[in-house]
Amino acid sequence: MSVLVEFAMFPTDQGESVSLYVSRIIKMMDESGFPYQLTPMGTVFETSTMNEALDLLSKAYDCLDSDCNRVYSSVKFDVQKNKNNRMKTKIQSIEQKIGLVKK
Repeated sequence: MSVLVEFAMFPTDQGESVSLYVSRIIKMMDESGFPYQLTPMGTVFETSTMNEALDLLSKAYDCLDSDCNRVYSSVKFDVQKNKNNRMKTKIQSIEQKIGLVKK
């Protein structure tokens, strides 16, 4: 199974720039071993189960919990059985049709 997740999570009570806080989440994602891609507006990652995905989202929140009183998050899931490695294969499918895309 492939669980693709796109999410954004950041504190709303820590001023205008929140990269210091988002960096904590990205460091945790990097150390998790799951494939992920940082974008300017959020992060995409892929796991094999919904429980793994929910666990990573919980750990992301834990990265902010100690010193943030208000945390905003938006999350999208795309779950497909009998598939894996869709972070790459979905892009490859488009590139087969139109050529290389900017990444």
